[in-house]
Amino acid sequence: MTAKELAKILNLSEAAVSFALNGKPGVSTQTRNRVREAAEKYGLDTSRFDNGENGNGQNGMQTLCLIYFRRHGAVLTDSSFFNDLTEGIENGCAKAGCQLNILNIYSREELQRQIEELPHLGVSGILLLGTEMQQEDFNALAFAQVPVLLLDNHFISSKIDSVQINNADGAYTAANYMINRLKQRPGYLRSSYRIMNFDQRKEGFDKALRYNGLSAASTIIHELTPSIDGAYSDMKAIIDRGEMLARCYFADNDQIAIGAMRAFKEHGLKIPQDIAIIGFDDIAMCSYTEPPLSSVHVPKRHMGLIAVERLLSVISHSDYYPVNVQISTNLVLRGTI
Repeated sequence: MTAKELAKILNLSEAAVSFALNGKPGVSTQTRNRVREAAEKYGLDTSRFDNGENGNGQNGMQTLCLIYFRRHGAVLTDSSFFNDLTEGIENGCAKAGCQLNILNIYSREELQRQIEELPHLGVSGILLLGTEMQQEDFNALAFAQVPVLLLDNHFISSKIDSVQINNADGAYTAANYMINRLKQRPGYLRSSYRIMNFDQRKEGFDKALRYNGLSAASTIIHELTPSIDGAYSDMKAIIDRGEMLARCYFADNDQIAIGAMRAFKEHGLKIPQDIAIIGFDDIAMCSYTEPPLSSVHVPKRHMGLIAVERLLSVISHSDYYPVNVQISTNLVLRGTI
């Protein structure tokens, strides 16, 4: 039994069930008691929920809601990237003395319903992790009655705040370093699932090629699943088919890079002597691969902290101009180049 299944049984939203189990304001005492009784009846493990003192939460606190929008779940995984980002958001809320609820949403229709309902549950602002969002999903935000901040994505025509990675600059720096260090045209390990972040990284990569007088059209590109196991299987098949390999590669993310490294090594290729590689995100696992993976570092906790500070500022000011904050990256060199 999950909270989502319990919400369906009780004909309540997942947000209402989450608020009730966590002892947060926004639901009536009657609903809170009903949810808890049902949770006990159906055997829902409530040990991970913080029920609060007497189930009433901490009165007078601002309540924010962090929504994970999982369009397909292929990119937004339980990796250290999103764990660190969430930790930064939680630290920002603790610093500001506000409460945080976290919801997972899997469809555009559900996103619209929750955005309409959350203000009635006492939520003052919404942090929307839009890593997997596409332009058509963005229409659901028109129904928001409280400030929304889009995290890890940005749409040019949007009228809301966003905090995102400076993907293009990070990819440019990595590709430019490989070109100048190895005097070789880098190949590209491209995610088979496309999101805005990856498109921006490809733009930065191509810009580095042009800056160094190289044509992007001649680049060796392999499309790989954006997970370690998926990228390993895909790259193994590519090598088995005898496709041409590049001397060095930039990867859309670290999971792709790590999976590809495993396939290269199984086929007797040495890293970085035969093939050099740089990933993106600098997840914790980069330090523990063999050799340790070079990567574009994203200050994930800082990104979460900045998002909370900006959203709280918007909540407290009725007149404001939307901004798009781009978080800078830096290249961390380890043993793969």
